[in-house]
Amino acid sequence: MQQYGGACKLAAGFSPETVPVPQISVNGLAFEYESFGSASRPAVVLIMGLGAQLVRWPLPFCNKLVERGFRVIRFDNRDIGLSAKMDGAPVPELATIVAARMAGLPVRVPYTLDDMAADTVGLMDALQIEKAHIVGASMGGMIAQLVAADHASHVLSLTSIMSTTGNPALPPPTPAASAVLMARAPNPSDLDAYLQHSLNTLRVIGSPGAPFDEAAARERLTTEVKRNYNPAGFGRQLAAVTANGDRREKLRRIRTPTMVIHGTDDPLVPAAGGRDTAENIPGAELRIIPGMGHDLPPQYQDQIVDAIVAIAKRADPNVTG
Repeated sequence: MQQYGGACKLAAGFSPETVPVPQISVNGLAFEYESFGSASRPAVVLIMGLGAQLVRWPLPFCNKLVERGFRVIRFDNRDIGLSAKMDGAPVPELATIVAARMAGLPVRVPYTLDDMAADTVGLMDALQIEKAHIVGASMGGMIAQLVAADHASHVLSLTSIMSTTGNPALPPPTPAASAVLMARAPNPSDLDAYLQHSLNTLRVIGSPGAPFDEAAARERLTTEVKRNYNPAGFGRQLAAVTANGDRREKLRRIRTPTMVIHGTDDPLVPAAGGRDTAENIPGAELRIIPGMGHDLPPQYQDQIVDAIVAIAKRADPNVTG
């Protein structure tokens, strides 16, 4: 069974393709979500990364988890996709945030990663999910870490994928990855130019150990831009990541069974970030996947699902997946 939440708000120039249905209200904001599998099964809540919509969690990946006995929830974070936009808020200058942090001054951002962690917990409450296995990728991994640290009563297990701790001593992204992250995308009114830019980004940050499927990537990118295009939301989310800083002190408080997954060839968040995450969460298990970059290609999905199931079983011996 698949359930949908949310009304369709598409980029200008595109026609709606689905019948709008009511969204779910969380912390005074409207959130778009999808639910797969029986509500009687243990829940896995998937939190996606910077500027990424819920469709970045591939349907086959979600279905693999359902087949292993879970209910799966994926959703658009605030300010992206079909969830509520912070349109009245400015997009902060990253240099200003960094300078304020270095000077020990208060950092002003429209919202924080802590707010986004509260969104995740609020979504669970709205869906009447008391506890869940929390899985986050990239920025979503940072949010998932904060859910486990600050809302432990809601968490059965934590899986942090291709994420990091905010430790300033860790290696930065490669120059090529930094360049594509910060490059301004063409307006999707010129869809071909937008797709070429986005495909180049995926090639740069993607997994060298997996063949790049351009046709599948092009189809997914087209779906995303038809759902919504909100570059200001990307900028505000990036500000939230930058302002969050070093999470290691919070990570050391986590007692939830934790799995950390990272690729050897991640150019955006180098594998040292995953190792640092595992080293700072007591009892965390680390799985390094050779050839994986900063994406979720089909070639690695079984390994990732197996790891999520393994930590879920550690948290709850009744898990049968």
